[in-house]
Amino acid sequence: MSPYDHFYFVRPIAADQVNWPLANYRYGGIFFAPNIVHTGVDIDAPEGSPVFAAGPGTVVWAGWGLFTEAPDNLSDPYGLAVAIQHDFGFQEQQLYTVYAHMSKIPTVLGQHVNTGDQIGLVGSTGATTGPHLHFEVRFPNNSFDDTYNPELWIAPPQGWGVLVGRVMDTRGLTIEHLEVAVKSEETGITRVVKSYGGAPTNSDPYYKENVVLGDLPAGIYKITLHYEDERNPLKDKDPQTWVEIYPGQVTYFTFKGNLGFGLSRPPVPTLDFLPTVVSTTPTPTP
Repeated sequence: MSPYDHFYFVRPIAADQVNWPLANYRYGGIFFAPNIVHTGVDIDAPEGSPVFAAGPGTVVWAGWGLFTEAPDNLSDPYGLAVAIQHDFGFQEQQLYTVYAHMSKIPTVLGQHVNTGDQIGLVGSTGATTGPHLHFEVRFPNNSFDDTYNPELWIAPPQGWGVLVGRVMDTRGLTIEHLEVAVKSEETGITRVVKSYGGAPTNSDPYYKENVVLGDLPAGIYKITLHYEDERNPLKDKDPQTWVEIYPGQVTYFTFKGNLGFGLSRPPVPTLDFLPTVVSTTPTPTP
């Protein structure tokens, strides 16, 4: 792993179930309205499946009202939800995880939990189309505006890695909703992800990404973009490149319009991005 990677969390759904994000409900996607951007990932699981703490910490929210920050608001779109303030931080700032749409919450405000402790059951409370877990990573505040892509924080399964990219036009401006197809050269299976849809999504301080696709078995993959530049309409509409996914690691790429692809990692930052132990004093409000 790079010293700037942070696979700090385990999966909140058990390994004996499908526990990776739903392909069409990833971080930064837009699904129900142009002004509603997804600030987490959705993990499909049967009603009543156990939900586990992704890391040790203190429960700072348990119940209805997390999204609206109004306790006991039964119309809150997150439904029954739990937020955990973790015992460790990032860049000397606090880390939180959020678990939403649950059917039952045995945890209580102020309770300390360890990695893997059961904190609830999968449900469909709040604004959902069916049972699943909505999972978020937040820092430095437990706020809707301070989320980051969970696929950069959850440790990938053994033998699998994560693809991270920054897609831009020729001027260097990030492109929203750009479709990125990732095809395994070994299996022929193609997975599709779109670049982030804008605020309130946030990019990792090191990678500055707007595309993440996790849970890729190690191997060679072809990346294809459907890119059009109005200033150069005769340019190839489907630029491609090949990358190798390594177990337990991030593979990084950039795309800059008519300048094409790059596979170099970002320059080394001047800040220390290693995890830092911070205060575990519980914060009673999100």
